Amino acid sequence: MVSKAIAKHFKAQAFAVVGASSDEAKFGNKVLRWYIAANKYVIPINPREKLIEHIPCMKSLGELLDPQHTSISVITPPKVTSDILRQAKELNIHSVWLQPGSEPDEVYDPQYRAQLPFNLIFDGPCVLVHASNYAKL
Repeated sequence: MVSKAIAKHFKAQAFAVVGASSDEAKFGNKVLRWYIAANKYVIPINPREKLIEHIPCMKSLGELLDPQHTSISVITPPKVTSDILRQAKELNIHSVWLQPGSEPDEVYDPQYRAQLPFNLIFDGPCVLVHASNYAKL
């Protein structure tokens, strides 16, 4: 099941990293650099940054030009992630990959997940570890 969800994630035309960071030691930067190294069109999202890894930042998901064809990776605290999931639902984001540690409690509720219109990856898989086999699909 997880492998199908990851494969679907990489069917998107664009990718965004919510919680991207200019600090190379932080996972928000490492995940962004992974997408860059994989030659993916990636957008960093961080309300406090203007440029990360020489790429202009967007302040929120609402600035995405084509959210229906964009998959996002989320590296934020669980309380922030809850709001990101609400926004992703409103924008009809293609796929959401919650990186380990970003998962809010509600994603473990099957009834909550059943209401989400997007592909959701959570509870363990990390872009840095699990994505390489699927990124070329």
